[in-house]
Amino acid sequence: MSGQSSPPVSDGITPLQQMVASGSGAILTSLFGKCFVYCNGLMDHICVCENGNSKAWYKAPGEFSGTVDAFIKIVRREGIRSLWSGLPPTLVMAVPATVIYFTCYDQLCAALRLRMGEYAQEAPLLAGATARVGSATMISPLELIRTKLQSQRQSYRELSACIRSAMETEGWLSLWRGLGPTLLRDVPFSAMYWYNYERGKSFLTEWYKTGEATLTITFMAGAASGSVASIVTLPFDVVKTRRQVELGELQAKNLSCKTSASTFCVMCRIVAEDGFRGLFAGLIPRLIKVAPACAIMISSYEFGKTFFRTHNQERTLHRSNT
Repeated sequence: MSGQSSPPVSDGITPLQQMVASGSGAILTSLFGKCFVYCNGLMDHICVCENGNSKAWYKAPGEFSGTVDAFIKIVRREGIRSLWSGLPPTLVMAVPATVIYFTCYDQLCAALRLRMGEYAQEAPLLAGATARVGSATMISPLELIRTKLQSQRQSYRELSACIRSAMETEGWLSLWRGLGPTLLRDVPFSAMYWYNYERGKSFLTEWYKTGEATLTITFMAGAASGSVASIVTLPFDVVKTRRQVELGELQAKNLSCKTSASTFCVMCRIVAEDGFRGLFAGLIPRLIKVAPACAIMISSYEFGKTFFRTHNQERTLHRSNT
């Protein structure tokens, strides 16, 4: 036995390898999940676009009637490379948040399964919710600052002044403004997503008798679980979008908003104005965005973990033979 200590291993891979796999998945999703295509509660910070009232890392001139029309006009006016305009700042937010989120989930899920005994199947539910609370809380100040810089068209040189101003006028907690509504949407999404994903992956693996989950199985399970979670949590996303629109209108008029209505009050207002269906506005476009994004991210992440797991097994076998 060697005197060197090995890093803790979960599911056959180390935490560092989990970080590399999740970071690679975030980059891949950002490259393929271009603007106007993918945006979801699982990783809302990765691929967002500005078309109407949405926040963005890319805004092209003109009006768009739809996704295809947007692609055609942008490529004609600015070239195909413009579809990835502003990607580096997006990756600065996407990669760390995704690494924290996915690594925490895997570590928590492995630990909970050992301790929950006969209830081990429910571990993904708790691990997914906890990991999302942790990652969202850590990233929230950076996300708020980035959104403020974009909405007010400030440069990065004004970043420190922006932070100081917010803390002097409203205190440290101002950096976590909007965290509550975000958690109300993302935590249930994450809990349902991981629970349904793990169950769906196991079911499909048994159904196709593959022994272990293939890339196709993880892709299908990710798309299906993301769709279900998206439908259930859509009302919270509608509330968050409504608040962003109202805040943007106040900022455009140079008005301040010291207090905001609770999530329940906003929901009641939406139902009063648009009926119960108003809480599920944009369901089809959201599903079109969420399903592919979840599928690409989770399948690339699982592929990375499989690669490292195989590498570790081969290295262990080589050491035992020598």
